[in-house]
Order: sequence, then structure tokens, then C-alpha cells
Amino acid sequence: MTKEWCEREKRVEDEKGRGASTVHRCEWARNELAVRYHDQEWGVPLRDDGRLLEMLILEGAQAGLSWDTILRKRENYRAAFDRFDAVAIAGYGTEKVAQLLADPGIVRNRLKIAAAMQNARAFLAVQEEFGSFAAYLWEQGGGVPRTNAWRSIHELPARTPESDALSNDLRRRGFRFVGSTICYAFMQAVGMVNDHIVDCFRYAQIRGCHDG
Repeated sequence: MTKEWCEREKRVEDEKGRGASTVHRCEWARNELAVRYHDQEWGVPLRDDGRLLEMLILEGAQAGLSWDTILRKRENYRAAFDRFDAVAIAGYGTEKVAQLLADPGIVRNRLKIAAAMQNARAFLAVQEEFGSFAAYLWEQGGGVPRTNAWRSIHELPARTPESDALSNDLRRRGFRFVGSTICYAFMQAVGMVNDHIVDCFRYAQIRGCHDG
């Protein structure tokens, strides 16, 4: 299946989902922001470096918080962190850090802000070595997404041997806030695994894109 077919099919199904009271979604999508994120982004394979850095920073920012909190702050993060430009973030100095710590639109945690800066520097190093962060990431994941077959969100693991391996390698390369649980959430978000439950309307859509 082509990328264009997948996107067209997704738009059709999105329209059906908005008009149908019986549409099945993963249970965690319980508000407008979460539903939009679930229906349009979560689990779709990403190979764009800018968006991958965004998700890596946001997943790290989530540590100890809810994903709903991060979704509500997402546009503020985009503005505060220069649209997740790795070169810009890697070059932040003390004045910019002070601005971030005073910004109520983001999670004002000094360690998480420092981690975002360090991760941008490590991200650039990976790009230099592999040509792109996406090339590195998908090589770590075996090149293709994994499709699981969970029937309840309660079956989803918090970590896997694959997320352990990714976490260890990222740490070795200087990344921070990349524990295995964070890495597995990142892998779910960027489509390295399809963890939609099997009766969720997005499960088959994303599996079809994988098979293409």
C-alpha cells in the first residue's frame, strides 16, 4: 500500500469516527486533544528527524506526569524550543535556560530542560554518524514496525527487551531521560510498535500501512 493510500484511508476513517457513536478507540483517548493525537499520530511510523526529536523531548518531559499534561503544553513547547530545531536547542545558553525556567507553558524542571539540550547535542552526533536520526532509530528497531495484538490496554507492557536495548544504546551515546519505560512510550508514539488494541479502528489502518 502506498503512503498516499494510507493517508487517504485515514482521513476517510477519521470522518467515520467523528460521526459514529460506535467507533472503538484505545481507552486512554478520553478528551479532545487525546482523541486527535490517538486518531492522527500515535503509532504512525515516523521517519522525519524533526518530529522524532520533538517526541523524544516530549516523552522525556512526561516523566512523572500524565501524557494529557504534555499534550496541553505541546504548542508551548514548540514555541519555547524553537520548533524543536536540534541546532538551536544544542546551542542554548544560560539566558535561554532562565527563560525556559520562567515559562509557565512548559514543564519547568531544570533537569528536563538540561536533558533536552544534551539530547539535542547527542541527536546531532547521531545524525552525523548515521546520516539521520531516523536511519539510526529504525536500524535499532530492525527496520520495520512490530504489530502486537493486545485486546485491552491493561495488556500493554511498560517496557520490553527492545526498549531496554534502545535505552542502553541511547544512554551510551549521551542521551538523558531515556529509561526503558520512556523509550517504550517513544517507540509506541513513533510507530516502531503498533500498540493500538485490536478492536480500535486505528489498529487495522496502521497495520495496513505497515504491510505496504
